[in-house]
Amino acid sequence: MTTFGATETCSVPAQPLILIRRAKMEFILTIMANDRTGIAERLAREIAAHQGNWLESRLATMAGKFAGIVRVEVPEANFEALSLALQNLKEDGLNVSIEMGETGEGHNTGHVIEVVGNDRPGIVREVTDALAGQHANVIDLQTKIAPASMSGGVIFKAMIEFALTDEQSLDNVIQALENLSPDLMVDTK
Repeated sequence: MTTFGATETCSVPAQPLILIRRAKMEFILTIMANDRTGIAERLAREIAAHQGNWLESRLATMAGKFAGIVRVEVPEANFEALSLALQNLKEDGLNVSIEMGETGEGHNTGHVIEVVGNDRPGIVREVTDALAGQHANVIDLQTKIAPASMSGGVIFKAMIEFALTDEQSLDNVIQALENLSPDLMVDTK
């Protein structure tokens, strides 16, 4: 019994506090649709309605299409209902695919580089082939082209996040990329 002031008392039961931890599931959504307003909101509404948590995403519009990847966590008991609700968005023109997430274990070090050079057909294949040849695990690859201010040509730019094991060398990756072409520049970020 706890005493408050001179006359007030409160009984506190001597029972242990039991916390129930509900199992959660993590999965990845891929979304494709004709671009229009409200797509992200529609997805967020369905996820929230099923007590899901939108953890991270990459959403973009290209050539009139909306494309996205979203990592979601949801209580295990709500997974089937959320999965069905997301599949039903096809009626609204949203094609949603669901893949279960996996937790990667390992000792990898993340790196970010920028690659800039004259654009040409096949440059993305060349860059990704060089990365694969060094066993770099690409985590995020963003590419774009831009007008070259001096030459009137087109410049290719890529921002690449990748992981290497402790046995792999960042210098070897940079060298493999720079060996692709004399005009290709590689900067670490």
